[in-house]
Amino acid sequence: MISRLPRWVEYGAFVLAFVAGNVNAVGLMGFKHQSISHLSGTATLLGTGLSQGTLSSTLHLLGILLSFLFGAAISGVFLSSDSLKLGRHYDTLLVFEGSLLLASIYFLNNGSLLGHYTASAACGLQNALASSYSGAVVRTTHVTGIFTDLGLMLGAKLRGGQFDKRKALLFVLIIFGFILGGTLGAYLFSLWQFFALGLPAMICFLLAIGYRVYRAAARRNLRVS
Repeated sequence: MISRLPRWVEYGAFVLAFVAGNVNAVGLMGFKHQSISHLSGTATLLGTGLSQGTLSSTLHLLGILLSFLFGAAISGVFLSSDSLKLGRHYDTLLVFEGSLLLASIYFLNNGSLLGHYTASAACGLQNALASSYSGAVVRTTHVTGIFTDLGLMLGAKLRGGQFDKRKALLFVLIIFGFILGGTLGAYLFSLWQFFALGLPAMICFLLAIGYRVYRAAARRNLRVS
């Protein structure tokens, strides 16, 4: 049951959604209004580009899709199951994500399209980092599915069914984090341009450190008990 969800998952989901919203805002403002934290719009642009666009733009959009896939594959290498639990390589993956975002800053400030691909890979890695826990789907780089699940829960409540408040809280935190991240990302982009990606990169590094400290403390408590 979702009631057994540890608090670190809720806090982490909020912060990761904030990171994704921040990165996506920079993408929308700096990558020709192109989303990079999710692929629905990019796949649609690829479809229209195949019939109306140029070869270079079509290949670029395909590169965005494949980069996202590559990032998710990196998570798949380190994560052996789809359950959220201590002791897995979340800290390692967060360091990878932060490094990809820093690489994006370098490439984008030098006019290289590689920055689009590394940013997309970072989002793919993050989206695959948190998959599911006790039946709750946890996606932090887009909110379409979150709104859908929340709507289903509200509909079930209206017909007299149970309403899982803990699960709803998780979804609301993800939505709020994504919106707040987008707001700050847009503001920082107006000030710093692509250097705005430095904030989500630093957050990833801090999360990695915080998770490692939390995991070490949890292990010490288990040994004591």
